[in-house]
Amino acid sequence: MFYQRPTLSKFLIEHLRGAPSEQDLSALLVDVAAAVKTIAAVVAKGQLHFRGEAAPDRATVNVHGEVQKPLDVLTNEIVLRHCEWGGLVAGMVSEELDEPYPIPADHRRGRYLLVFDPLDGSSNIDVNVSVGSIFSVLRHDTEAPPGPRDYLQPGHRQIAAGYAIYGPTTMLVLTVGNGTHGFTLDREIGNFILTHPDLRIPSETSEFAINTSNERFWEPPVQRYVGECKEGRSGIRERDFNMRWIASMVAEVHRILMRGGVFMYPRDTKDPKKPGRLRLLYEANPMALLVEQAGGRGSTGRGPLLDVQPESIHQRIPVVLGSHEEVERIERYHREFEDGTDRPFVSPLFNERSLFRPEAL
Repeated sequence: MFYQRPTLSKFLIEHLRGAPSEQDLSALLVDVAAAVKTIAAVVAKGQLHFRGEAAPDRATVNVHGEVQKPLDVLTNEIVLRHCEWGGLVAGMVSEELDEPYPIPADHRRGRYLLVFDPLDGSSNIDVNVSVGSIFSVLRHDTEAPPGPRDYLQPGHRQIAAGYAIYGPTTMLVLTVGNGTHGFTLDREIGNFILTHPDLRIPSETSEFAINTSNERFWEPPVQRYVGECKEGRSGIRERDFNMRWIASMVAEVHRILMRGGVFMYPRDTKDPKKPGRLRLLYEANPMALLVEQAGGRGSTGRGPLLDVQPESIHQRIPVVLGSHEEVERIERYHREFEDGTDRPFVSPLFNERSLFRPEAL
């Protein structure tokens, strides 16, 4: 029966039982899940929630220069309020806050750091497309309050990561270092139930996700890869590919975990001040860990995402995630571009115009 499947709490107890040093981790993840349930209810109401509370034009701008919608601000507050009081976290970092959030003085500080994007893809709210929340848990093993540098840990030091997706159903997908597992919210009983244990991404794919409106700004290796995919069966890949683009990282990665594929938000020249679009700490790193725990690969295009040493809490980075062989191919194309082996040899003696220039005749 469906109700014989483990709840999130039972799953965490069983999977963290052998790790006494992480005994509080399950409690923190239950707090995160409670925040997800609250956000799911708010998102489901949409604009109904703001009648008489906030008009759509009361927008602010966050640290990234992006417009914050009322739901961005509200969902950020929901996560903070659910996770600050339990004595489990020492501090938090959010996409919506300029600086790390210190735990109030009347609350006990814990041993973990929580970094999160409270509402990924919020620009899709107005068109009723799936959005989500992303989070990552890091250790903080000192008694001192954490400063910004304490959050600058490479992705392989994450002890848990996950996302929630608010769609036709609400799902929580997470890893505690032993695979990637999906839980579906049963609204009747208010519990997350394990419905997708041990998700695995196929090593190959015939589906890719990228914003092709930026094609003119891409680097040659990305143009090469996408061009080959678009050539389909008649090109060197000898099979047809489908392209997808939702403009919500959570929705893109969820599709990849469910049926394979590759997601790319690569480096481009559109804004030279931004080497990438997505944030390393609370978007790229947790998603890369989830993908790799499911047998996929996370990369900057030039190397493993999880090995990148963060330099600032809101650092941006290029992102390539998904099926292992496809991501490796994209990395190879970057190497071949940088060492020049992707360019065909051209002899000046046998050029189209050769040595006999028409104007000399």
